[in-house]
Amino acid sequence: MAHQHHLSGWVRNHAGQVEIWAQGTIKNLDLFEQQLLSNAPPLAKPDQTLSQSVCPVKLDTFSILPSQAGDVSQAHIPPDYFICDDCLAEMHDKTQRRYRYPFINCTQCGPRYTLIKQLPYDRPNTSMAAFPLCPECLIDYKNPLDRRFHAQPLACPTCGPTLYFRQPGSADINDNETALKATVAALQAGLIVAVKGIGGYHLLCSATSEAVVLKLRQRKHRDLKPLAVMLPWLGTDGLGQVRRYTYATATEMTQLTDPSRPIVLIKKRPGTDLTEAVAPGMHELGIMLPYSPLHHLLLQDYAAPLIATSANISREPVLIEPEQVEARLGHIADSFLHHNRPILRPVDDCVYRVIAGKSQPIRLGRGVAPLEFNLSFTLSSPLLAVGGQMKNTIALAWGQRVVISPHIADLGSPRSQQVFEQTIADLTRLYGIAVKHCVCDAHPDYSATRWAENSGLLVHKVFHHHAHASALVAEQSLDEPALIFTWDGTGFGEDGTLWGGEGLFGMPGNWQRVSSFRSFRLPGGDKAGREPWRSALALCWEHAQEWPECPTETSLLKQAWEKKINSPLSSSVGRLFDAAAALTGLVQQADYEGHAPMWLEAVSGEPTQESINLPLNCNADGIWLSDWSPLISMLQNKQLTIPDRSSCFHASLAMALVKQAKQIRAERDFIVVGLTGGVFQNRVLTEYVSTLLQAEGFKVYLPNQVPGNDAGISFGQIIEAGSQLR
Repeated sequence: MAHQHHLSGWVRNHAGQVEIWAQGTIKNLDLFEQQLLSNAPPLAKPDQTLSQSVCPVKLDTFSILPSQAGDVSQAHIPPDYFICDDCLAEMHDKTQRRYRYPFINCTQCGPRYTLIKQLPYDRPNTSMAAFPLCPECLIDYKNPLDRRFHAQPLACPTCGPTLYFRQPGSADINDNETALKATVAALQAGLIVAVKGIGGYHLLCSATSEAVVLKLRQRKHRDLKPLAVMLPWLGTDGLGQVRRYTYATATEMTQLTDPSRPIVLIKKRPGTDLTEAVAPGMHELGIMLPYSPLHHLLLQDYAAPLIATSANISREPVLIEPEQVEARLGHIADSFLHHNRPILRPVDDCVYRVIAGKSQPIRLGRGVAPLEFNLSFTLSSPLLAVGGQMKNTIALAWGQRVVISPHIADLGSPRSQQVFEQTIADLTRLYGIAVKHCVCDAHPDYSATRWAENSGLLVHKVFHHHAHASALVAEQSLDEPALIFTWDGTGFGEDGTLWGGEGLFGMPGNWQRVSSFRSFRLPGGDKAGREPWRSALALCWEHAQEWPECPTETSLLKQAWEKKINSPLSSSVGRLFDAAAALTGLVQQADYEGHAPMWLEAVSGEPTQESINLPLNCNADGIWLSDWSPLISMLQNKQLTIPDRSSCFHASLAMALVKQAKQIRAERDFIVVGLTGGVFQNRVLTEYVSTLLQAEGFKVYLPNQVPGNDAGISFGQIIEAGSQLR
């Protein structure tokens, strides 16, 4: 741009900020300054913080100066990017020296977060330092008019990373093209291949062969959980196959082709060649498009849908090391496609679902995280938030900035704990932040809470649902008291019980519980999350009735329940969904987290039929409680179809929420209602609730950038603790 406007001067990276010295006519300087922001490249998010006039010096050209070290706390660490259109076209051009090169990239695409060792972001500070540039790449790197000018992951077949294919019993293949052909041949033969990508490995296999998918499920011990499908890039917009296999809306297609290239949950078309084993019991598919050069080459050559699921042990972070993958997944994968570009930290794919016409993140990952926000207040001391137990992320905040990490995992295994600690160490080191204060969940048994208590840092505890509510308020920049419904599976409440159906009124740092559901005791405690029949029993026993169709013998369990042994009180709407799925006979034993509610939603039609009125009463503490008990007989009524019972259940909960909101509005002055927590990832419920609330004159807000599930807890902890500390 400086060349276009006939300017002399220089530009440099100074500890993560861009400094520009430009000299020329006033007219050209004004145009230059305007277009720096308005004509920024697609992935850039420039924010001009300072501009001032200076005395000119003798300069003949415009150049890039070497980066300057300094205070890196103002730096911005970019996420990993998809392959841009220019590189994609070049990779398919037989006249180019990077034709079919699996690691092609430029300044507008390629890996970032997963290969940065330290700042400033220069090649010697990345995992590409081990690949010296060849003479031709060096020319590209030094040419200010080349799109690869200072592209730090720059590579070509002569000097860059290479693929190697390994299959037990055969000789290794170390040539890029031959390794690609061997991988495609393995996939066509019905084998499962572990393929190293940008942020970790995928397990790839045919998505059209029931036998192959069932083999993957058996080996991975993943009987029913939906598997993501990667479709070939087809047509001018890349969405030709998406239209063939799904009923994708315009919003869903826009999200699919977003630079983050996420997995998007989309309604599937019936009658295609995809096997039902991809997503049993579901009407939606997790669809993704190829985002790396390697994926494009594989999908182009294979020319059919592939399962692309994270290569990990269940609930652990995705694996990144060849030796780890072969040792830990050798019983799952038949062969392996490795490469020798080191991945410094794991990053899984992000996941989105369109709800009420807007994309909502389910999981933060590659292409999105690290995710940054500006705080509405200034912290006097940096804060580290360590999140929750499930879907863990961490957040680091200082000054007026907060950075949320990519998805880590559920903190129930040594590897999850190791990646959790590595992520904390990496973010604090990369940003140069010395932390003295730590925020954690109030639950005493969370792994992250125990880590915080043993960290030597000053610990601030935040209640789970307060964090949910504060995250939504901060993301949406709400500046007035609001009623936030935080419905999920479980969270430690102020009264020591397990919350999950709460309405909280107020603002961050000052939440008051104003509504909930009639509580019930969960026989077996935490086991109820994986065994929906326990929640069904809880409702029946609380209602003084038996459940003859319970799939297990319960006499000893009931004795313990009657004595209140390992039977904690819960107000969880997530557990109500579990109970409904069990009472209808749909799911008794969950194969994965959210299994029962997801299947219950999948069978539900639009909740437009008559709902059941749930009584609403105010308890001695001034909290309005909805009573679920009228739902029990309906859910067991076999004269109604399961879809009808599910629709009625969804409608009844929606009406109960609106009834709570109207009652609370009669006592307080507000119009803003927020819906957050894992339950509101249910599209049927959330869209119906939103419609009803808006009809009553409420302004409704949903999460759009930070997941409403527990992946957003760390962000909410920062907001809640920061507000309290102020």
